[in-house]
Amino acid sequence: MSALLELPVRGGKVLARLRSAWQRWFLWVLLAALVMVLVGTVVWLTGRHEVQQVQEALDRDTADAAADLRSGLQRNAQSLRALQAESGGALQWEMRAREQLRAHREWLRLEWRDAGMQLLAAADTPYRGQLFDKAARRSADQPDVTLACASARKLNGAAYSPSHFVALAEGGGMEVAEMCLPLEGGGFLVAAYSLRDILIELVTPSLRRGQEVALVELDGTRLAAVGAQRRSGTRVFSAQQTIDLPGFAVLLRIDGWRAEPDLFPNMLTGLVTFISIALVSVLILLARDTKRRIKAERDLADSLAFRKAMEDSVVTGLRARDLQGRITYVNPAFCEMVGLSAEALMSGDATHAPYWPTELAHEYQQRQAARLAGGMPPREGFESVFMRKDGTRFPVLIFEAPLINAEQEQTGWMSAFVDLSEQRRVEELSRATQERLQASARLATVGEMASLLSHELTQPLAAISSYANGSLNLLGGDGEGSAGTAAVVSEDSRADLRMALARIAEQAGRAGRVIRSVRDFVRRRERTREAMRVQDLVDAVLPLCQLQARKLGVRIVVAIEPGLPPVLCDRTLVEQVLLNLARNAMQSMDTPQVSQRELRLAVSRAQGNSSGISSGIGEARRWVEFSLADLGLGIDDEVATRLFTPFFTTRSDGMGLGLSLCRTVVEQHGGVLAYEPNRPRGTIFRFTLPAADDAPT
Repeated sequence: MSALLELPVRGGKVLARLRSAWQRWFLWVLLAALVMVLVGTVVWLTGRHEVQQVQEALDRDTADAAADLRSGLQRNAQSLRALQAESGGALQWEMRAREQLRAHREWLRLEWRDAGMQLLAAADTPYRGQLFDKAARRSADQPDVTLACASARKLNGAAYSPSHFVALAEGGGMEVAEMCLPLEGGGFLVAAYSLRDILIELVTPSLRRGQEVALVELDGTRLAAVGAQRRSGTRVFSAQQTIDLPGFAVLLRIDGWRAEPDLFPNMLTGLVTFISIALVSVLILLARDTKRRIKAERDLADSLAFRKAMEDSVVTGLRARDLQGRITYVNPAFCEMVGLSAEALMSGDATHAPYWPTELAHEYQQRQAARLAGGMPPREGFESVFMRKDGTRFPVLIFEAPLINAEQEQTGWMSAFVDLSEQRRVEELSRATQERLQASARLATVGEMASLLSHELTQPLAAISSYANGSLNLLGGDGEGSAGTAAVVSEDSRADLRMALARIAEQAGRAGRVIRSVRDFVRRRERTREAMRVQDLVDAVLPLCQLQARKLGVRIVVAIEPGLPPVLCDRTLVEQVLLNLARNAMQSMDTPQVSQRELRLAVSRAQGNSSGISSGIGEARRWVEFSLADLGLGIDDEVATRLFTPFFTTRSDGMGLGLSLCRTVVEQHGGVLAYEPNRPRGTIFRFTLPAADDAPT
């Protein structure tokens, strides 16, 4: 109670601590943000500096590669002039040309042409197959070559043609450029260059690992490329140089693949970053500590508020006493229970509580003395009687436990009180209600029998009525003059009358059996079960089904698998199941939307009891499955959820007991009753019965 009284003071202190803690938290967050900005700026500047260094190195490599390419082309031109300097005919020239081709892989073909561009001699590279059409190359009609040679004569030096694509026999192709070199005595030397081989022979030796070099047209079209392929997680650095050859301008581009710039390119940056991380770590630890302090103070305030709200809301009375028996705390429920205020209870005499009945005060004093002496109360509690302020007595259930402080020392006793007045009143009402329920249960049993008898006897009585009316019709009268016309009844009519009267007697006996079976069914006791032929069961209900089928225009198809074993069942109940399911199926087709009305009654062997529940007859028992399929409108989802609920029906004249009774009968035989949609429409009801033995019918 003292803790509750101190709650406002401690709450003010907690709020002050929360304000100072939030101020410290804001300063730490601001300082951490500044440090993070500083670290981020240093890292960004360092990374940018490294990027700049990488780009500058790539620019130098590109300039060196462009210079190597130009000097290589110049050396090749000098080698061609040396080829023509030696005397000899075309045969000797071709031999010297082949030697040059073996030394220069970038050349694909060397040609010696006269001033009229007629081919005098030619040699192809030995490193590739036939690339050019010899017939086409002999012709002087080579526009690109003619234009390059005209420029070469004009410049008195080497000139180049634009690149063109040459297809390879094995697929693909390559970009080729022609170089024309004028001769002093007249004529030209033509060299066909492979642009890719130019990069391999003249540029690649000076490349670094992780670089790709390419020849690109001025519009950005890539002509040839060699070098390393880009790897995932790398960054592209590019540099290019213009190679302006006479008649042919191209860009030399080098792409460098490398990982993102290092986070710590030098020791100074690493040191600054390490110190920054250490500072941020300290800030995070301090922030976590401050957060834990704030959370602990908030939890303490919430705990006190929760405890106060819980104690004020419970209906169980709570009372705390010190080791001298003085009351130190009571909750509002206890004050309301005894009708006294908290101040009156805590200021009272420790040896005599104001809620003790006078006649029991001595007993309570002895019990309190035993408790203060260290005696432990029973864990299940004990009952007692208290007195309210107005003098009324009421029973209570008391639970007591030692009150232990944080130092694990007992400082008193905590007691919980439950007012048993309402419980005693409810128990008395329960006893009276139980007696009334027993009487009502007997009446409900009688009502259940009446409902079942009414439902089950409707069909046999309807059959008796139908056969009686048929007999009257055979007698040829409406009932008034039947005695006078009996003498003129023919032999055929007499046979029909005998059959009808036999059916009436059979249905009357069946009605009697229904009454006995329903009585047994209500009493939930075992009936007489016998081995029945499947055909006998079907034949027993088929005449009644035919009566309704003729009325509704339904065609009944019976399909019984040959060689079926007899079934062990209560004949009357199983016949009633078949009849109920057949009538329901025919009534589902009694609607204008159904033009084809057919009821299919099939009986066959079943693989097992599809319910998956042991029937108690034996797991090795064979099963026989009965199915009734109609072509009606089917069963809606809303109806399906309540299909087997007793007294639920969709017909105005129905009682809602048919399917419920059918399922109960089938399950009592150990089988299962289920349904599924028929195709193309309608519903199929299936149920299983155990086979009696292995003898076929």
